[in-house]
Amino acid sequence: MDTFSNNTVGEKEVDHLTGNYRKPGEPEEVVRVRLPNKRMKEQFAVADLMLGSNHIRVRCGDGITRMGRIKGKIKKRVWIREGDILIVIPWSFQDEKADIIYRYTKPQVDWLRSHNYL
Repeated sequence: MDTFSNNTVGEKEVDHLTGNYRKPGEPEEVVRVRLPNKRMKEQFAVADLMLGSNHIRVRCGDGITRMGRIKGKIKKRVWIREGDILIVIPWSFQDEKADIIYRYTKPQVDWLRSHNYL
């Protein structure tokens, strides 16, 4: 499915979703998406409420609402907002807590939705 229509500006085509331009015949942008590893107990989650101090209330794919903690590896690199799609790992000794290990960008979320992962 090509997201570019017949709308052209000069010799460039316009993408309806992003508003970006590309030349005719130019390949589409490739979206790389990291999926949760079920063997490592990773699962999808949605950020519900920002609680401060690197803690976020998340709604996990298994239906449980957990207290998510942003891992130090992504703490300074990634900004997480309410409504973001995340990958979390529930704690083995406290089921109501989880570690947040990854945040999806908008193109990645669109790809996940179009391929029925969400």
